[in-house]
Amino acid sequence: MKSQIFLDAPNVGKLEKQYLYKAITAGFVSTAGPFVGEFEEKFARYISAKKAVSTQSGTAALHVSLYELGIGRGDEVIVPAITFIATVNPIIQLGARPVFADIDSKTWNIDPKEIEKLITKKTKAIVPVHLYGNPCDMGSILKLAKKHKLKVIEDATESLGAAYCGKLTGTFGDLGCYSFNGNKIMTTGGGGMIVGRDAGTLAHLKFLVNQARDESKGYFHPEVGFNYRMTNIEASLGLAQISRLNGFLKLKRDFNKIYRNDLSGISKISFQECYKDAVSSYWLTCMSFENSIDISKLQEALKERGIPTRRLFMPIPWFPPYKNAKRGTIKTAEHIYNHSLCFPGSTKNSLSDIKYICKTLKTILKSL
Repeated sequence: MKSQIFLDAPNVGKLEKQYLYKAITAGFVSTAGPFVGEFEEKFARYISAKKAVSTQSGTAALHVSLYELGIGRGDEVIVPAITFIATVNPIIQLGARPVFADIDSKTWNIDPKEIEKLITKKTKAIVPVHLYGNPCDMGSILKLAKKHKLKVIEDATESLGAAYCGKLTGTFGDLGCYSFNGNKIMTTGGGGMIVGRDAGTLAHLKFLVNQARDESKGYFHPEVGFNYRMTNIEASLGLAQISRLNGFLKLKRDFNKIYRNDLSGISKISFQECYKDAVSSYWLTCMSFENSIDISKLQEALKERGIPTRRLFMPIPWFPPYKNAKRGTIKTAEHIYNHSLCFPGSTKNSLSDIKYICKTLKTILKSL
């Protein structure tokens, strides 16, 4: 009997239990306590950032980052047509307008050429998303941002540990946002993090996520803030996970090598590709299939054999709240969505699990 295969389940065990027990027995279960600060310090060190600010989620990190950089009513923010909805909702919530750009056909990330077509006098920021852990063309994006005086907020929620030109994703833009949701490369249950270059900006973000409270004056709030604080229980889990992060990344990259090696030469399959100087974290390994393959039938056939898969994120302009949003032509995004699947990448899986997936996929493809 084949053991269970996991798509993106968290990998937690004895070490996480030890850290959680330490937090609980010390009584540090809420936002007050030492674990949050320690986790922020270790994360900043890992990313090679001066400072990191923890939040309650990756969505919260994106929301408060947009707010901090002055994005508001009437502003336009350019985003990729394919991403998780959390990239886009905060833009609307701040009264700004998302503008959807098409993606590159090989990397599936936002296409810099499409970004440039959409820039107007109302454009204030670009939010590149390192989709499924695959780094964007940050060199071209930063050039555009400099030319047009735009802010850049990296959505690195799926790409912790990925690198572009030797530098980790999330550290290129004005601010970078990460997620520690249960399905991410490492988890705090929920939770997120923000990094950036400007110490003053990060200090103000730390102030904002704590209800904009001036603690020197007790419960005094000189600005409108957010209740976006990470708890010490979450941070304790993060401390355990970050100590295991390099092992998680190695295993995910080993999984990707097996997928590519074992499925090489199959004309019906093409993989999401990296830019020349990029190294993906491979949160999930994703593939496109030739037009003759019925994705729904393929997905069902894999499920019957114990292999979970996931459709790509649906193009956001297809959702009712965004159907009238400003956008360029998104034909590439629509094509990639219609013909692609994400495959198991959880580090709870083994190398033999991935080989089983490849063997099974090859068998199924012969019958479709």
